[in-house]
Amino acid sequence: MRRADRLFDVIQTLRTARSPMTAAQLAARLEVTVRTIYRDIAALQASRVPIEGAAGIGYVLRRGFELPPVMFTPGELDAISVGVRMVQRLRDPTLDIAAESVLSKITAILPDQLRPRVANPAMFVSAGDAARPRGISLADVRLAIHDSRKMRIAYRNGAGDSSKRTIWPVALAYYVDVTLIAAWCELRADFRHFRVDRVVSSTMLEEQFPTEGGRLLERWRASQAVPELPGPVRA
Repeated sequence: MRRADRLFDVIQTLRTARSPMTAAQLAARLEVTVRTIYRDIAALQASRVPIEGAAGIGYVLRRGFELPPVMFTPGELDAISVGVRMVQRLRDPTLDIAAESVLSKITAILPDQLRPRVANPAMFVSAGDAARPRGISLADVRLAIHDSRKMRIAYRNGAGDSSKRTIWPVALAYYVDVTLIAAWCELRADFRHFRVDRVVSSTMLEEQFPTEGGRLLERWRASQAVPELPGPVRA
C-alpha cells in the first residue's frame, strides 16, 4: 500500500471510530506494524491534521475536520465507471441524470492522464432488456418512500387481471431487467411486490403512512425475502 493511501486510511479509520483507538488497534486494522502507525500519526500531526492523543492512551480525530479532495485508485475508478453505466439499465431517468452528474464531477477533478479511464472506459455495459415504466415515475416512488406518502396505483398482474390499490411504498428492488416496488398494500392488508412495468397509472397522495420509526421497513425485511426473478410476483 502506498504511504499516501495508508495515511488516508488512518484518517478515515479515526474519523469513523466511536472511541479513541490505540496504535495497536490501528496497526491491526491496517495490517501494518505499531511503529509504522506511530510514524504515520506523527506525520499527520506535523501536517496539521487535528489528531489528539498519545501512545498507550489512544488517538482521536477532532470533530469537524474535513479531508481535502482525495484521489481514486484505478480499481475505484473502474468501479465508478461501471456502476454509473449500470444505472442506465434501471430505466430510471432521474437516477440516470444524477449518475451522469456524479461522473462529470469526478471527471472534472481527475488529472488529465486519468480522465479517459472514466470518460471513455475500455468497458461496456449492455443496455439490458428492462421495459421502461409508463404508468409510474420512479422518482415519485423514491419521494413517496422518503416522505412516507401513500400512493394509489392501477395495476395489471401477469395474468392480465386489473386492480386498484393504495400502497405504502417502503423500498425499491432493482433487478437486472425488472424493478419492484415493495409496499404495504391496504387491499391485501399485507406486504406485496409490484413490478413497475405493470403499473398502469399512479398518483402520489398527500396522506402519509406510519413508518413506526423505521420498523415498517424492518417488518418487510423480516416477513419475506424479496422474490427471486424470473418467477411470479405476488401482488
